[in-house]
Amino acid sequence: MKLGPHLHRIGNDIVAAYLIDTEEGVTVVDAGLAGHWSDLVAELSAMGRSLADVKGLILTHGDTDHIGFAERLRRDHGVPVYVHEADAARARGEVKSKAPFGTFKVGATAGFIWYAGRKGGLRTTYLTEVIAVQDGQVLDLPGAPRIIGMPGHSPGSVAVHVPVADAVFVGDALTTRHVLTGQPGPQPAPFTDDPARALASLARIEDLRATWILPGHGTPWNQGAAEAVRRIKAAAQTR
Repeated sequence: MKLGPHLHRIGNDIVAAYLIDTEEGVTVVDAGLAGHWSDLVAELSAMGRSLADVKGLILTHGDTDHIGFAERLRRDHGVPVYVHEADAARARGEVKSKAPFGTFKVGATAGFIWYAGRKGGLRTTYLTEVIAVQDGQVLDLPGAPRIIGMPGHSPGSVAVHVPVADAVFVGDALTTRHVLTGQPGPQPAPFTDDPARALASLARIEDLRATWILPGHGTPWNQGAAEAVRRIKAAAQTR
């Protein structure tokens, strides 16, 4: 799905990943589930691109529903995979999240599990090699993506700011569709290690001049970062 001149999404509101398209090539942000591989190839083809045009993959964090096709892209096509140093072990499968399950609704949760299963979420292939990045680093990749540390959901959660795409990719630093309840709109994400720290980290993006706020789960948000953060803080106070 094309969102803008330099911006594409694969997947859907349950699980999504993104492509940044520039003259220098393509940067992928997050790798969804293993079964999103065919979506990636199809979207690249629709863009007039191929896997050879992908210069790098950035993970917003190391959870299994964000690393789906990452190792395949790295191993079979030589694409470097970047993740914050605090989540490198998580992306390699050496550390697992211990976040509580939290509030859920049977229908929404069943839908998430069904979709994840259909898209290969039960057969995660962890990374065997990653490139560790740090807060504030600007990567030498198409779009010049800048890493913004957003610890809370996981220790190494990050946002990725790409001005040419007018976008900030936030992974699970927030969500616009709660996968366990189906509740729409900007709100704290489930399965978060440290909810208070995650809420505090939103200050890192609150003043960004980016139209698109793009989560790993939920509808793309195009009303700006400040409004998204305002709504998340309001939603957090009701919990």
